[in-house]
Amino acid sequence: MQAHSLFLILCAIVTGAAVPFQAGANAALGRTLGHPLWATLMSLAISMACVLPLLLIARVELPTLSSLSHAPRWIWIGGIVGAFYVTGAILVAPRLGAAGFVTAVIAGQMIASVAIYHGGLIGFPQRAMTLQRLAGLLLIFGGLVVMQAQTFSSRTGLE
Repeated sequence: MQAHSLFLILCAIVTGAAVPFQAGANAALGRTLGHPLWATLMSLAISMACVLPLLLIARVELPTLSSLSHAPRWIWIGGIVGAFYVTGAILVAPRLGAAGFVTAVIAGQMIASVAIYHGGLIGFPQRAMTLQRLAGLLLIFGGLVVMQAQTFSSRTGLE
């Protein structure tokens, strides 16, 4: 594996490591504000407040609105999915726990990723479902079952 690929994998791992912190902080924010949708709004507003100074520091030019008229309609789902994810994390992470939540999120991400590749959707190249990918999905689901079996048994006293 090339050094550049290893660096990208490390970046993805660090990005993924932030997810349980985000889920826990947003869940606490939801409890503090009294509703998960207020926490979603605040979280996304804070995200915007963090990105705006970076745009100014990097002197990124404003996009042209004409470029949007030629873009596919599905490009807008990123913001919708972001709000959906943050709200889902606020509601679900405290109930599943950090590890259970992240494991389930990874399982969902992998199912969607394989489906996206298989269909060549949203700008990704088409890649057929293979036995290796299916085996990877099954291993992830096995991990999810093991993680949640422990959580379930500890909550019900079935250890």
